[in-house]
Amino acid sequence: MPKSTLSRRENLVGYLFISPWLIGFCIFTIGPIIASLVLSFTYYDVINPPTWIGLKNYITMVGDELVKISLYNTVYITLFGVPLNITIALIIALLLNKDMKGVNIYRTLYYLPSIVPVVAASIMWLWLLNPSFGVVNGILAKLRLPTPGWTASITWSKPTILIIRAWGTGSLMVIYLAGLKGIPQQLYEAALLDGANSWQLFRYITFPMLTPVIFLTSITETINNLQVFTQAFIMTQGCPANSTLFYVYHLYNNAFVYFKMGYASALAWGLFVITLIITLIQFKLSGKWVYYEAEPGR
Repeated sequence: MPKSTLSRRENLVGYLFISPWLIGFCIFTIGPIIASLVLSFTYYDVINPPTWIGLKNYITMVGDELVKISLYNTVYITLFGVPLNITIALIIALLLNKDMKGVNIYRTLYYLPSIVPVVAASIMWLWLLNPSFGVVNGILAKLRLPTPGWTASITWSKPTILIIRAWGTGSLMVIYLAGLKGIPQQLYEAALLDGANSWQLFRYITFPMLTPVIFLTSITETINNLQVFTQAFIMTQGCPANSTLFYVYHLYNNAFVYFKMGYASALAWGLFVITLIITLIQFKLSGKWVYYEAEPGR
């Protein structure tokens, strides 16, 4: 059998095996993406047929005060949440990378919060941080420390969301732990022979070798924080005074509360453009700090 015919047959068999996924991807992913793009140029209230209005939805976005507020809240969570989550996960990974008794138990305990359903975790934190009868404020009162209003306070609402999201950084910790295990031990042994201390080992070996992993997680964490929704939906509904009205929550309200599906589609594409720009900037800047071991010239 000619090689080209055999190759075509193998390709056909391969496409046949992945066809269920391809069909599902086209119907449930590509289809809605195209539909949302078309709907973003229409007025659509779900009940009546869409009406073409051109760029009106995008023009409305520019003057929408709630869009500005939600963008500010989302940027706040992203700017503070990404470095906070990465730092906490990296510190825990460094601690759990040591060869000590019971380390597997500690790794499991730190990872468990990341597999708790977000809705269940939000309800749990809603009770724990209740300003009136919550356990956390009860402990703080016993210690004669200030008792914040947490999600009921304009000052504390966004920091509270940051704390709750940082609680579930176990998955990041596992990624960093895997990255630490991949660093050749010979580098540490050679540096120790030269008299390097713990800080120098981290600065000149651990951190540079982990930069590809940090770069990956910084992108994924940025995307995740730009899409923050569940905690606000379950715990605050955007209150108090819109201090937790995040962009995706505003999008949700327009789509499923006000039934402005066309406007919500435009908001979704606005978020896509913002995410794309930030991701491209991250890739552009990565060349200045990300170290790849096999990269020529280094």
